[in-house]
Amino acid sequence: MRRTFFILLATLAIAPRLRADEGMWVPMLIGKNIDDMRKNGFKLTAEDLYSINGSSLKDAIVLFGRGCTGELISEQGLLITNHHCGYGAIQALSSVDHDYLSNGFWAASKTDELPCNGLSVSFLVRMEDVTHRVLSEVPEGCPETMRQQLVQKAISSITEAAQAEGVGFRAQVKPLYYGNQYYLYLYQVFTDVRLVGTPPESIGRFGGDTDNWMWPRHTGDFSMFRIYANAQNEPADYSPSNVPYRPKRFLKISTQNLKEGDFTLVYGFPGSTQQFLTSEAVELLVNQSNQHKVGLRNMRLAIFERYMRQNDTIRIQYSSKYAGVENSWKRWIGESIGLNRLEAAAKKREQEAMFQSWANASPERSNRYGEVLPRLRTMYQQIAPLALVYDYRQEAVNAIEMMQLSSRLDQLVRKSLNPTTSLQELQQLQQRAKRSVRQFYKDYNFNIDLEVCAAMLSTYAAQIPPEYHPETLIKAAQRCRTPDEWMQLAVEMYSQSAFADTLGLMALVSNFDSTAARLLLNDPVYRLHHDFETLLGEKVLKHYFPMQDSINLLYRSYVAGLMELQHDKTFYPDANLTLRITYGKIRGFEPKDGVVYAPFTTLDGVAEKAAMREVHDYRAPKRLLELHQQRDYGKHAVNGTIPVAFTATNHTTGGNSGSPILNADGNLIGLNFDRCWESTMSDVMYDPNYCRNISLDIRYVLFIIDRFAQAGHLIDEMVIAN
Repeated sequence: MRRTFFILLATLAIAPRLRADEGMWVPMLIGKNIDDMRKNGFKLTAEDLYSINGSSLKDAIVLFGRGCTGELISEQGLLITNHHCGYGAIQALSSVDHDYLSNGFWAASKTDELPCNGLSVSFLVRMEDVTHRVLSEVPEGCPETMRQQLVQKAISSITEAAQAEGVGFRAQVKPLYYGNQYYLYLYQVFTDVRLVGTPPESIGRFGGDTDNWMWPRHTGDFSMFRIYANAQNEPADYSPSNVPYRPKRFLKISTQNLKEGDFTLVYGFPGSTQQFLTSEAVELLVNQSNQHKVGLRNMRLAIFERYMRQNDTIRIQYSSKYAGVENSWKRWIGESIGLNRLEAAAKKREQEAMFQSWANASPERSNRYGEVLPRLRTMYQQIAPLALVYDYRQEAVNAIEMMQLSSRLDQLVRKSLNPTTSLQELQQLQQRAKRSVRQFYKDYNFNIDLEVCAAMLSTYAAQIPPEYHPETLIKAAQRCRTPDEWMQLAVEMYSQSAFADTLGLMALVSNFDSTAARLLLNDPVYRLHHDFETLLGEKVLKHYFPMQDSINLLYRSYVAGLMELQHDKTFYPDANLTLRITYGKIRGFEPKDGVVYAPFTTLDGVAEKAAMREVHDYRAPKRLLELHQQRDYGKHAVNGTIPVAFTATNHTTGGNSGSPILNADGNLIGLNFDRCWESTMSDVMYDPNYCRNISLDIRYVLFIIDRFAQAGHLIDEMVIAN
């Protein structure tokens, strides 16, 4: 046993050198990596990437919306991100008469730029290690409930003080390493963001679902916006008098030739990773959660697609919804395949055996860490059945759009029946409900939701044990045996619901009182949603979330032990939608036996795919194909064609969409839009042989803007730094 332990320890010790491209590094601490970055070709300093006192490259990066990255590319607030990141805003501005999804949009001047209601961008002002400030009042060994109360009190004090420092400031304190460390992130949030330009979907989503996550890829996945501010260059609500924001820093563009082996750096906001999961968690993810969620989304996608192909209005209404459902669906499939291929659970068990041997080798360590893994194993066994029901709540019950609307009105209903609710609070809730109803019906199709409702309820009834069925569903299951019978049930429920009457519901909400609240309480859709939430709240959520808290507490000890065991290793925290740096090199890869992928694609590949008439997703614009046929590339040609995309070894995940890809000089060479399908398991386990991020080549962006869109005035704003 002793010899095995030291062999495992030695193997783990050399792992960081074998995985040089793995890691999502905290910008404030990037100095620890700078020597390694220099060895790989980087030419700048840590101060160039993140400066506490001056401007740096981080000042050109924004959190775009709620979960993407964007970057400034001119001194006039011009911003670029992925097309799929701007998709929701583009869709919201579109209609049958102004179909910006199908036709694209290019503002001829700043006065033509379109305000995007509800869209915001956030600049990181600074980050700060506040671990001591958060934990200084926490007694050693105090109960976890007391610890959380003291931690939250300290966090509230820290964020309140930070937000008072400037206009539009928003502060967050986030835990790293499951609460072993805490960092403050102070943002300045701008809410006047306007659409500047977007290619048509046939470029921005070329390849569609067929090519999503896949390589080789030929998608012109970009859109352009502009940030506006008041005369003092501060955040302000939309106003015609606002002016383009003047950034502290913007990125210069590099059009120099790229080659395999070139250094690349991704600077963005990765959303979530789970690198420390145990073997039980990996098996639960692969064998239960992903399987069921994929199956449920299969049904929704099939229903969406059938209707979208029949009607342009429905296509516009559901395009963003479809893309959102499809994106995670395909990722979960690839993630499971990748984790199985890597035998991730078995590798995790090897690490756990090493950890347990190390913990048991010392009485002190045994006292601190000896029961961590056994208790985690027990907790996962206990949470598995609840996790299944939770997934069905999220992916089946909450997939029904009428249920979503019911949820948005729930607080108004309950507060209206509470005599202690103030008039001011009721009025605020009423205004919020009116906005929700208006937004809901703009992109809603009754027949689609009927079919989704029937499919989701019947599947829930078949897959979830009866003790988790509300009484309404139990009665339904007794009378429904076939899909047609479930469909008839949905028709009956919707036909009797106030939610099916758009004008009637808006009138009801506009004149809301306790009578209206009681009317909704007896509405069949609201009642079903309420019955689900009440039952699942009592039987599932009441136990599920405390179990998750207990699991996270155990992970705090597990990660602390791993860091103590591997004290020579430089750890990086899991992604949590905060600014990170990853770096690697342009590389191709071999996804399976006999298949070798080059790291670059070109416009020639767009034309080749467009010739495949049988693939609906490969419809390229006529003008683009004419430019290719005539070789009308202007000054953007490279070796007789136009570069489109490339792959590199950077460690990325969701949230990195739209992140800038920088070269060794810190200049923009591309936009990250996703990972290769074979590497979607990298949220849990990184593999240097398979993990590749896919990036849009900035030279394709310039070509589309200049030659396709005839919008060269936008390029005139940029700085080309060769």
